[in-house]
Amino acid sequence: MRAALTLVPRGFLPTEHIGTGVNVLQSSTGNFSEVWHALYPTRTDVVIVKNGRRICGTGGCLANAPLHQNKSYFEFKIQSTGIWGIGVATQKANLNQIPLGRDVHSLVMRNDGALYYNNEEKNRLPANNLPQEGDVVGITYDHVELNVYLNGKNMHCPASGIRGTVYPVVYVDDSAILDCQFSEFYHTPPPGFEKILFEQQIF
Repeated sequence: MRAALTLVPRGFLPTEHIGTGVNVLQSSTGNFSEVWHALYPTRTDVVIVKNGRRICGTGGCLANAPLHQNKSYFEFKIQSTGIWGIGVATQKANLNQIPLGRDVHSLVMRNDGALYYNNEEKNRLPANNLPQEGDVVGITYDHVELNVYLNGKNMHCPASGIRGTVYPVVYVDDSAILDCQFSEFYHTPPPGFEKILFEQQIF
């Protein structure tokens, strides 16, 4: 049986879970669950529920599986609006300093539809296509461009600039609640893109 996506704090992930085919997120706070068990919250900044698939509270999470493959796809469903952002980041990103996109360590789309990298707006969703409660936001990344899909539709607003090994990232504040989806997607990934693969699955 495959484990569900779960959340752990930085540095907590046991080495025996690395490369096992389990997608795991790292939290900016002490909330965590082991891969096969329930959550054991120790702080209240970020709250992780729904078997590690839902993030709420205040702060960010960095996925443990980096985007090694050429073309990756993942989704987030907006369960409740507020302040939030999704995209990619390096392990040097400060997950407590939100919104992300302020430096060279993160490239994110914020809740207002703007895509930010290094504190510069790189692109923006059309004003009539801003994500709302219940919408599914898909992200593609090919190591050059990040693209945004809203309910399966390409928004044609690419952003680039980030370098190095990156991971999916999400942050929330002001009552925002997001559900992550790293497999069993709501929408079919664009041609050539697929779910995040662990490095040993690529070779």
